[in-house]
Amino acid sequence: MNKDLKAHWEEVYQNKSFEEVSWFQENPETSIQFFEKLNLPKNASIIDMGAGESHFVDYLLEKGYENITLVDISEEALKKTQNRLGDRGKSVKYIVADAGTFKAKEKYDFWHDRATFHFLTGITEIEHYTQNICRSLNTGAYFLIGTFGEGGPKKCSDLEVYQYSPDDLSEVFARCLTQKKSLKTEHKTPSGTVQKFTFCLFKYDR
Repeated sequence: MNKDLKAHWEEVYQNKSFEEVSWFQENPETSIQFFEKLNLPKNASIIDMGAGESHFVDYLLEKGYENITLVDISEEALKKTQNRLGDRGKSVKYIVADAGTFKAKEKYDFWHDRATFHFLTGITEIEHYTQNICRSLNTGAYFLIGTFGEGGPKKCSDLEVYQYSPDDLSEVFARCLTQKKSLKTEHKTPSGTVQKFTFCLFKYDR
């Protein structure tokens, strides 16, 4: 794990409330819209990569999903989420790990990543992430990713980021995933800035 990167994110989550960070969403509606159309069974194995304090897990628990894993480089972020969920989240698995080096120990039916992958700017990190996806999904599983889109920010939280079009993401994950749907959308930050996003839904058919 990159210790400097971990220290950066620990400081962010220690010093800012969830409502202050640029990626804040009270209701992660785009992710929910994609997910609802999949009609996955309640026992589906779900992972949220770079979950932070996202409320996507709240939605999953409200819908009765039983097998949820949250991964984030910030232990502070996961603690905040765990405290927020209380008894509701007693079945949730919390893993402190860097998305660029994380190795999944089980397989998943749905992998969610909103605003994490675009922070991976090194070739080794990106290659590791794509390989991890390919070996960590069950046949017929789905991967939903949301990244900064064309014309989106070049920096976020003082870190360099990449911007992706749907075609870019298809090329990155072409080794094992087929794109099923894409959506270009805009996210309004708490400060009023508008950020361009690309969402893509992929399926693993191997």
